[in-house]
Amino acid sequence: MKSHTKYLWFELPRRRGLVRITGEVERFLQESGIAEGMVLVSAMHITAAVFVNDDEPGLHADIEEWVQRLAPGPAADDSRPGPDYRHHRSGEDNGDAHLKNLLVGHQVILPVTQGKLDLGPWQQVFYYEFDGRRRKRVVLKAIGE
Repeated sequence: MKSHTKYLWFELPRRRGLVRITGEVERFLQESGIAEGMVLVSAMHITAAVFVNDDEPGLHADIEEWVQRLAPGPAADDSRPGPDYRHHRSGEDNGDAHLKNLLVGHQVILPVTQGKLDLGPWQQVFYYEFDGRRRKRVVLKAIGE
């Protein structure tokens, strides 16, 4: 069994944003030399998420609306403030981002078969930032043969 690790760095200019990272994960897998195994993709911050779904703009808008409805926060461009969460008493202004992370999740495990990500026909991997404007990272870890 072997393993390979890499970090992806992100610094989105807005509070929230979605980045498709499937290509980066595929390149990482090729670098790893692993043909059979798994790839972990994990956001290393509690105000970001990683998920697998369709790369379709209408769905992306629906997801943004859904997380904003369930964990209301400021507008992505900060043009409108969000509610005052108890977490804000610590001096932060990102209480909604922590809740959004719980809704979407911080990591996914992807199967590797014959040296390729074994994803469904429409599946793509996304990084979802909920409290941008600062540098954050995602760890990629491949394990297998």
